[in-house]
Amino acid sequence: MSVPTQTVDKRVERSKAKVLAETYRQLVQSGIAGVSVDEVSRISGISKTTIYRHWPSRSALLIDACSRLGGTPVAPDTGSLRGDARALLSHLAHQLQTANWGSVYPSIIDAAERDGELSTMQAALHKTFMAPFEAIIERAKAKGEIPPGRLTNDVVALLVGPFFFRRWFAKEGMDDRFIDAVIEAAIR
Repeated sequence: MSVPTQTVDKRVERSKAKVLAETYRQLVQSGIAGVSVDEVSRISGISKTTIYRHWPSRSALLIDACSRLGGTPVAPDTGSLRGDARALLSHLAHQLQTANWGSVYPSIIDAAERDGELSTMQAALHKTFMAPFEAIIERAKAKGEIPPGRLTNDVVALLVGPFFFRRWFAKEGMDDRFIDAVIEAAIR
C-alpha cells in the first residue's frame, strides 16, 4: 500500500517566503516592536487574510521569522575544553559583531517579558544557542577537565555572559585576548 504524497503548492510557498522575508527585514531593521502585520502585508503584497491563514497571530509569525535568525554551531571536539571553548566563543564573538541576530535578540528578550508565546520561543532559542556550550562542558566534566561539582549552567554563563555584556551594554570589541581571558576565568 503506497502512502499518498502531499503536493506543495508553489504559490503558497512563494507567498510564505515573501511574508517571512519581509518580517525578517522588519525584525532586523526595527526589532520585534517594529514588526507590523499591516506593513508586512503592504510591502510583501500578500493579503492579511492569507498571512493569518498561515500564522494565526502576530506572535506566531514572529516566532517563525525568529527561528530563521541563524544557525547554531556544532559542539567542536578539539581535544581540550580550552580549544572547544575558544572555537565556540570565537564563533559567538563573530556572530554578535556581524550577524543580524546580534541586534535583534535584545528586542526578543524584551518582548518575551510581556508575551507568553514569545517567552516560550525565546527560551527555545536560548536553549538552542547554548546547547553546544553545554555539550563541551559535559564532555570536559567526563574527562576531568572541570570538577564534577560545578554546575554546567554556571560554567556556560561564565563563558558566554561577558560576550553579551560587551555587545549590548559596554559596546566593546571581543578579540582573541578577551576570549582567552574569559576562558581562563570561567574554567579555573
